[in-house]
Formats: sequence, C-alpha cells, structure tokens
Amino acid sequence: MNFKILKKSKKSNARLGLIETSHGVVETPCLVPVATQAVVKTLDSKEVQETNSQILISNTFHLHLKPSEKFVEKAGGLHEFMNWKKPLMTDSGGFQVFSLGFGRDFGTGKILKAQSGQSIKRGNNPKSVKITEDGVYFNSPIDGKKLFIGPKESIKIQEKLGADIIFAFDECTSPIADYEYTKKSLEKTHRWAKICLKEKKTKQSLFGIVQGGKFKDLRIESAKFIGGLNFDGFGIGGEFGDNKKEMPKMLNWVISELPEKKPRHLLGIGHLEDIEKIIKAGVDTFDCTVPTHYARRGILFGSEGKINLKQSKYLKKREPLDKGCVCNVCLNYRKDYVCHLLKAGELTALKLITFHNLHYFNGYVEDIRSKIKKGEI
Repeated sequence: MNFKILKKSKKSNARLGLIETSHGVVETPCLVPVATQAVVKTLDSKEVQETNSQILISNTFHLHLKPSEKFVEKAGGLHEFMNWKKPLMTDSGGFQVFSLGFGRDFGTGKILKAQSGQSIKRGNNPKSVKITEDGVYFNSPIDGKKLFIGPKESIKIQEKLGADIIFAFDECTSPIADYEYTKKSLEKTHRWAKICLKEKKTKQSLFGIVQGGKFKDLRIESAKFIGGLNFDGFGIGGEFGDNKKEMPKMLNWVISELPEKKPRHLLGIGHLEDIEKIIKAGVDTFDCTVPTHYARRGILFGSEGKINLKQSKYLKKREPLDKGCVCNVCLNYRKDYVCHLLKAGELTALKLITFHNLHYFNGYVEDIRSKIKKGEI
C-alpha cells in the first residue's frame, strides 16, 4: 500500500489523498461500506460497484464463524470469493468484544443516547464474553460453543481472508467504562498491537487502532504509542462519549499526535451529519452501516432529508425516490412502487433503497472532496 496526500485544506484538517493497493486506488476522503459477511446486504458486487463504492470492509469475527477463513482461502481469498475486484479491508474482531459483551449487557452503542447512571469498573467482565490478558473468549452466536480470539488468532484469520488492509486486534471499550477500566483496557490494546505487528507475515497493510475512550490523556497516550509503531496506517476506534458534539474535539486530540503521512480510518462512524465534521478533523476513510442498515428498514436518504418509504402517503407519490438523483434506481423507479413493495414485504424494495442510499452517500463524500479541492472546506 502507498498513501499520497494530494492537497491539505487551509481551512481545516481535511485533506485529499490516494490509497494505492494491489487491487486499485482509493480516492480519499472516502466512505467504506460494510460487507459484514462478504456481501453488502441485498446487493451483488457489480451493483455495489455501480454505486461508486471504492472499497469495502468485511467482518473478521463473522467470517471466522461462517464459512471460516479456511474456506475463503481455498476460494482464492475474499476478492475471488465475493467477486469484488476493488480494495478490501477486514476489521480485527475487536468491535465484537464490545458489541457481544458490555454493549449487549447494557444496551449501549458507541455513543450514549441517554445517561444511564451505570458504570463499568476495572475488573468487571461481560456476561457472555470473557476478556483476558491474552485475548477474548466468545460464545458462538451460531451454536454457543466457546471460541478464542487474541492478537495472534486475529492476524492469522485476516491473513487467510486476504484483504488489502487489515487491523490490529483491540478491545473496543464501552461509553460507560470508567477511567480505571479504560486505562487497563488500553494497556492490553497496546500490548496486543505489538504482538499483531510481530505476527503478520504477509504483504497486507496493517493498521493499528487508537483507543482511550472519552478520556483526553488516554486518547493522546494511545495516539502517541500506536503512532510510534511501524503500522501502515491507523484506525481510530472505541466510543466517543456522551454526545456527538464531543467527537470532533476527541478526533483532534488523536489526529494531532498521529504521523501525518499515513492514512487515518475512523471505525464505525458515518451518519450524514457526521461526515463533514470527521473529514474536517482529518479523517481519510470511515466505515458505517447507516446507508445499508437504514435502507433495510425502508429509510431513504436524499435531497429531502431522511424519509420513511413505509408511510402510506408515498403510495400517492408518483415521483422519483429522490428528484435530485441520477442513480439507476431513481431514473427507473418511483416512490409509489417502492412503498408498495415495502408494504407487500417484497425484498426488492430493500435492494432498491440500499442501492440509492449507497450512491447518495458516495456522492455526498465526492462533493466534499470537490469542495476540499476548491478550497471551500
């Protein structure tokens, strides 16, 4: 992998760049759509490419469960397995430490929607995930069997999957973890990062992950430590406090400490209202399920904002899904038809909205790249 910075903004920390991989070039800043199980749900790989998606990220934990990295490797790696010719990332499985652990226990995401009054303290362990100094024991969501993933295991799995960019194994902490818990967790993440670097044997690019939760000193400590190691790029992970207003400030703590000449990836953030803010903070790539997850619930993003096509009023709307859009869906289908499909429980509706949403999000980011080039952002 090679990363080139083409232009740096004079108004913010935004920048234009190119990530060059053996499977093609990615223009940054860039949305990385999520292909959890080697597929962007409801679309085939050709359709995903037609939405102008440049690079995808797949889920190491879930692909380890099924079909297993051995099957993917025998198929020629993820690119061949899923017929995707462009660049790919795989995460490390670190997010599942949170989502299947404390995230499930307390019903929280990476950002708190409301104060809970609860706190995770040093020494606490989730109910169904056991976090040790060497790695994490999970209960398989498929058959309940115990499985173990640590830094060595994560790297071996990702090497067999064969993505262009892989991530170091870490613990993604909960937004209700207290300072002492987060500090202890960070020590593990830093130790695991060094093991990941030592274990990697392939030519894949390895990104280290900065953690530290909402705590400024821990975020800065992590950025300095991870940034000082010989990673090819950096992921910024974990939780981002009690509200999104804090996120740009927290990103600035981290990005100001990371090597400027290497790419920065923000893990799991990318609502429309977030995108310009995180790009201005200096993020190069970011992955998010929003355009696809919401689509499967009938939610369409476009020039009218966010609309729910399940609402009966759209049966009377004989107009494109988004009047300002020129994607194949908007050129050929109307709101009344898609509303009908949703009410009839037809899967094609989810496919059509997913295609449009990805096209719209990619166009939104492309417009930001254009504004950076013109010096407007």
